Amino acid sequence: MRPREESVAVPPTDSDLGFRSDDTLERQLPRESSAVRTEGREAASVDTCADPPLGDPAGWAPADTPAGPFALVPVRLDRDLALISRWMNDPEVAAFWELAGPRDVTAAHLRAQLDGDGRSVPCLGVLAGVPMGYWEIYRADLDPVSRCYRARPQDTGVHLLIGDAGDRGRGLGTTLLRATADLVLDHRPGCDRVIAEPDLRNTPSVAAFLSAGFRYADEIQLPDKPAALMIRERAHRHLL
Repeated sequence: MRPREESVAVPPTDSDLGFRSDDTLERQLPRESSAVRTEGREAASVDTCADPPLGDPAGWAPADTPAGPFALVPVRLDRDLALISRWMNDPEVAAFWELAGPRDVTAAHLRAQLDGDGRSVPCLGVLAGVPMGYWEIYRADLDPVSRCYRARPQDTGVHLLIGDAGDRGRGLGTTLLRATADLVLDHRPGCDRVIAEPDLRNTPSVAAFLSAGFRYADEIQLPDKPAALMIRERAHRHLL
């Protein structure tokens, strides 16, 4: 996803936004999305409705791209840990994800989501049957990032990495980012915006988001990085 160093002109911000006082780490799921996901047993629900916060990414049909069909396949730890851990130990990936080390490091990161309530779903990005990288689809309005911008209900975020060095620097990241945003908007009708917050210092990543139809909305400060708030809006989809 990250072509070698290139400069990116940063457009003016939408507004001067700061932190809000509410702590989204403690934020409860809305009543319409109150399912608690568990592994190896039936899911328990706080309410009578058991809709998971992101729906069912496992059931999303692949998106057509110029490089072939692209699908988000939810991670299975027994099947995917070795591959994802290898990607995390690539120096270019480790510089931004900070998950290098033994497999237990990656496993802990994945389990935190797999054992959670479904507000973040780790996936393999699979292009024409080949795993190309690691994706996280998450409810941005229920994530700590929502303290840093004017979040709207159902805002959906994306984190990703392209796994192998040979697949980076040739525009593939832009293609797959566009496909990912389309998958979210196609299968989450209540979501009007897809957001991302790449490290501001990772200019190739910011450039890929811009090329995929995201706009630069603001610079925000997250606990672990200065970030570029990138937004792709459903209302502008027909223009892209």
